[in-house]
Amino acid sequence: MPWKECSTMDEQLKFIARLLEGEKMTPLCREFGISRVTGYKIFERYKECGLDGLNDRSRRPYRQANRLPFQVERTILGLKKEYPNWGAPKIRDKLIRQYAMIKPPAVSTIHAVLDRHSLVTRRKRRRYKAQGTPLSKAIAPNELWCADYKGEFKLGNRQYCYPLTITDQASRYLIGCEGLSSTKSDFAFAVFERAFKEFGLPAAIRTDNGTPFASAQALFGLSKLSVWWLRLDIAIEVSSRAARSRTGVMNACI
Repeated sequence: MPWKECSTMDEQLKFIARLLEGEKMTPLCREFGISRVTGYKIFERYKECGLDGLNDRSRRPYRQANRLPFQVERTILGLKKEYPNWGAPKIRDKLIRQYAMIKPPAVSTIHAVLDRHSLVTRRKRRRYKAQGTPLSKAIAPNELWCADYKGEFKLGNRQYCYPLTITDQASRYLIGCEGLSSTKSDFAFAVFERAFKEFGLPAAIRTDNGTPFASAQALFGLSKLSVWWLRLDIAIEVSSRAARSRTGVMNACI
């Protein structure tokens, strides 16, 4: 036999009909699988509104505590229309002077109203764009070192290893190759300090724009490591992606 479909409205009508026939509320609620509170609520709605009271109602709250009054919002839009170049702070000052009897909304609230009505021009965020420096060609050893992290790989203990390599650009000699547990500048400091003590200071060091050689948040993109090199009178060469592919820096770093 086919399944019988029943809606919530049908079940409520059956519930109300049996109540009107004189059945008790408690056993009837137990039979329909609802609480007594729900049963009385359905019955009260029926007595107040009839069958319309059994329809689903919106769950939207009747009032919102922090909602801006309609009149104030229209006033904000009117001021923006009158003064198109004004922003939220100036509109708020105008509201305070012109309508001292009402509580002035916050600047962020006024800005949200303007944004909701597409009256705010969004500015594009300026992102730091890494740029390369002029690249030189070393002739003698120790004129130019190349440093780079050669990727990363996971060890048997499920920890990552970051191999830092330092090479001499002229002789292609491998000055240092250290497997570090992080790309933080503290680990790189120790590697370069040992290399400086063993081979001396180079005239320049060439790196890419990655961590810890550069910092997008710092002035001129200089990191702590690069500032340390400048204090040691070591010139810094930064290769962009395009320049790195043209000059073969990755091959020079082995």
